[in-house]
Amino acid sequence: QVQLVESGGGLVQAGGSLRLSCAASGRTFSSYAMGWFRQAPGKEREFVAGITWRQGSTYYADPVKGRFTISRDNAKNTMYLQMNSLKPEDTADYYCTAGNTWPLRDYAMDYWGKGTLVTVSS
Repeated sequence: QVQLVESGGGLVQAGGSLRLSCAASGRTFSSYAMGWFRQAPGKEREFVAGITWRQGSTYYADPVKGRFTISRDNAKNTMYLQMNSLKPEDTADYYCTAGNTWPLRDYAMDYWGKGTLVTVSS
């Protein structure tokens, strides 16, 4: 059974940093792309960042470019999202996802985690 489990969310002041983790299990993801989406209260889910598991190619949504960094550790089957210079508008539930598609499209993803809440206070 495939599982994606996020961790690392929490409350942080504006300008602070958090690192999210996504531990993957249940299959090999070498041919997959993985990434992060987020959903703020009352808003649609939106793409944040993506990475190809094998090559490590990355891309980001414009609002987070230069502030967020996505990475993965193949040996640990874990993906990370380092978030710096956080803003109140980054407040959302952050979801880890995996799929055999590139670029990432939320309707085409195969697996989702349950999410981790990030709250940025002003």
